[in-house]
Amino acid sequence: ILTTLKLFGSVSVAGKMNNKASSFLWNLRQFSTLIPRDKTVGFCGPKFVYSNWNPRNHPGNDFDNRIQSSRSSSTYLFQDAFIFKSGNDGFPTKGRSTLTVLTVDRLLCPRRLSFDSKHSVVFVGTLNNGLRKVNFHQEVSDEDVLTKEIKPTPISYQKLSKECNSLSDVLDTFSKAPAFPSSNYFTAMWTIAKRMSEEQKRCEKQLMFSHPAFNQLCEHMMREAKIMRYNHLLFSLHAMVKLGIPQNTLLVQTLLRVAQERINECDEKCLSILSAIIEAMEPCKNVQVLQAGLRILVDQQVWKIKRVFTLQAVMKCIGKDAPFSLKRKLEIKALSELDRFSVLNSQRMFEALAAMNHRSMVLLNECSKIVTDNVHGLPFKILINILQSCKDLRYQNLDLFKGTADYVAATYDIWKLKQVIFLLISFENLGFRPIGLMDMLMKKVVEEPESLNMKNIVSILHVYSALNHVYKCENKEQFLEVMASSVTGCLHHISSEHLLSVVFSFCLMNHFPLALVNQVLQKDVISELLASGRMRNVHKLHILNTCLKLDDTFSYKAIDLLLPQMPSAPLDPNTKVAEVLSSLLGGEEYFSKNVQLPHNYHIELNFEISKEVAVLCVPRSVYCLGSNHPRGLFAMKMRHLNVMGFHVILVNNWEMEQLEMEDAVTYLKSKIYSLEDLPAGDINLQSTY
Repeated sequence: ILTTLKLFGSVSVAGKMNNKASSFLWNLRQFSTLIPRDKTVGFCGPKFVYSNWNPRNHPGNDFDNRIQSSRSSSTYLFQDAFIFKSGNDGFPTKGRSTLTVLTVDRLLCPRRLSFDSKHSVVFVGTLNNGLRKVNFHQEVSDEDVLTKEIKPTPISYQKLSKECNSLSDVLDTFSKAPAFPSSNYFTAMWTIAKRMSEEQKRCEKQLMFSHPAFNQLCEHMMREAKIMRYNHLLFSLHAMVKLGIPQNTLLVQTLLRVAQERINECDEKCLSILSAIIEAMEPCKNVQVLQAGLRILVDQQVWKIKRVFTLQAVMKCIGKDAPFSLKRKLEIKALSELDRFSVLNSQRMFEALAAMNHRSMVLLNECSKIVTDNVHGLPFKILINILQSCKDLRYQNLDLFKGTADYVAATYDIWKLKQVIFLLISFENLGFRPIGLMDMLMKKVVEEPESLNMKNIVSILHVYSALNHVYKCENKEQFLEVMASSVTGCLHHISSEHLLSVVFSFCLMNHFPLALVNQVLQKDVISELLASGRMRNVHKLHILNTCLKLDDTFSYKAIDLLLPQMPSAPLDPNTKVAEVLSSLLGGEEYFSKNVQLPHNYHIELNFEISKEVAVLCVPRSVYCLGSNHPRGLFAMKMRHLNVMGFHVILVNNWEMEQLEMEDAVTYLKSKIYSLEDLPAGDINLQSTY
């Protein structure tokens, strides 16, 4: 060691340090990586100790000054994060010594090795323990040595994945003649695993972990992490995560920290890989630090990104808590690339925006047009991802939803029943009622009731009742009878909660199957539902009790158990409507505000002309998207208000807010006059306008 350092020192004195500085720093980095350890480093993190040798302690060494002047801000960010500390790191640290890292900027570390000394410690992939002392003679050229000893032809992961049929085959190849870099073996194993079925993949992973060469490969990987190319490091880390290597192992955490240290080496290709790694991993301290570094890097390099795919990969991984300024930069960059968007780019943009919780209406609208125009042939998974992203972003596009529903309805026979149900659930979450598709499913259910299982039945009833779809359907009665019969056939195998969900859905549709309602009214069933402590069960039982009292259900008795009280419905008086009604009726004393009714119902305004009139001020959410069709719970409330003797006038909040007072009076007057059985002569309307 001293001989090597002295030689480099003498070269510096002789004025040749400028030519050899890069080689010197690279050799130091390689030496610190490959120095022998007192104990073997295992996959699961056994005890290990690194040498205390430090090049900064050598007399006359100005290493610190040169490194400090060249280190970038990002390197400072991760220098301390690369030191093993006990606790809070996401992996066990018992019995482990501190690992001190020599941080060297990539600009001072070229990949090419050169030597002026006669002896040096270098890595040779085929040697025992990865270390060997190699003699160099002055008459032998450096390039010859590199060709013969340092740079054996590495085996590519493409070749490995073609020649090997299993993960164990790759490990067998490694055990026979390990070749640099070790990352190719992990990448090859993941490439092979992607071709397997889930069951085969599970078995192969078990064999991989028990293979005698696996620990050795992990050890080689950790030794080489700081000297292999950065993209190889990231490819191997991504492969490890996908292969199911536990995230809290020493191997994965070490590579995470090396990735932090060397993040300045990230080019555009590495940005994509690094983004995929962060997206695939569970949150932990090292992942969060790496994500923070990526945000800084992207903030600096966003305008240099050339590929839309890379841009979207970065958007998916920066996180929902990323600074708004960074999200806005990425949005502007994406808008500048709109004319280069492929159909696939447009499909992926929904998920990318949802991942960082940034609703860009311009991007969403433009991508919706492209997706709608090219909806035919879209895979099921992409359709679901798009609809789920729309829900997460609170984005509603009627053309997109209608185009998707029409496509599925037109190609109904190619879809599985569970796929159609998943799509309908997604549409219901968005408040959209795909009439054609729902009619088609109703027809299929009536024709083939044997195709249903209990999970399908619960989901179908939920969607159809929530969207109030069967209200005026021709085959309404057939559909309801088939569904009720299907549930009754497996009544003794259904859970209490599923049974309550089914009966609740039937209640919304004003249908009360005798066997199902009687079963849910059993005291032991109700007690079990209340014992769960879930408020949704209490809410559904209250709805059931209300329907049994108000709807045409004379053959049933109300629930005789005392149900917990539900919180009162929120009171949000519409002052503008009250002012308009006061003008029409001649004063506030002629009507009541915020009337609380039995069964936890309330109405905003109530007045009596020849009979009671209930004014309900409603938001858009009570209707199905793009229509005036009331959704399930709201339709049931209007039904019950009619049973209680009220005529219901609906006032749309968003319409009323846009009107001037004079127009608002005219609007409400027309609503009142439109009541069919209230003759105009019986209504005493006054107006100051």
